[in-house]
Amino acid sequence: MAAEKNAFLWERLERPSPAPRQTLSPQRIATTAVAIADAEGLEAITMRRLATDLGVAPMAPYRHVSGKDDLLELMVDHVYADLRLPSGLGWRPSLRTLAVLTRELMLRHRWLAQLPPQAKLSLTPNRMTVAEQALAALDGLGLDADTMMSVFRAVDAYVHGAMSHESAVSTLVSEQSLSGGAELRDDLAPLMMWHMRTGRYPTFQDYLRTATRKDDAAWQFDLGLDCLLDGIATRLGI
Repeated sequence: MAAEKNAFLWERLERPSPAPRQTLSPQRIATTAVAIADAEGLEAITMRRLATDLGVAPMAPYRHVSGKDDLLELMVDHVYADLRLPSGLGWRPSLRTLAVLTRELMLRHRWLAQLPPQAKLSLTPNRMTVAEQALAALDGLGLDADTMMSVFRAVDAYVHGAMSHESAVSTLVSEQSLSGGAELRDDLAPLMMWHMRTGRYPTFQDYLRTATRKDDAAWQFDLGLDCLLDGIATRLGI
């Protein structure tokens, strides 16, 4: 029993069930938990709420997950199953596609940007598959293992950093029942005007006056991503 309790979530789930189970399964648990988080946010996820939405006894989910940490890992793995790279691409199209698909995944599941550190770093099978595909795209270019991992993590960090900002803006707009970025800027205008009147931020003030893509998050993301990939290509000569 002690060995079973100390086994990793994924090790436990890969073991065959000793007897037929009722309708509750890791897949059903993950699907239900993701639906709750998509609709109401990560804070709505509790084991009691999960059991209620599953229509099972409060302790029933614990047959598959030991608590909320396991549940978050299961949720992350479930949504990352949608993230797969087409085969036969070069390193740059592969990493660019991975970045764009990850952004799309995080737009569908906003709670991914709000995960606690342990869940953000969780080593789930589907996340490992994504990493394997990215590293495989860099293999054979004459890069050492450390450089390959650094490139992969640089692209991954760019995506999550960009989406952290995009998610924060989206959450603020939603919480304040605003129509979008323009109305959010109107709300922030008094404070912004105070900063501008100090005369300390002339370049930022020029941005405010002349920028035309303040709300075009996809364009901003794509440009930043291409700049990053250009830099990687130039730095490594690949």
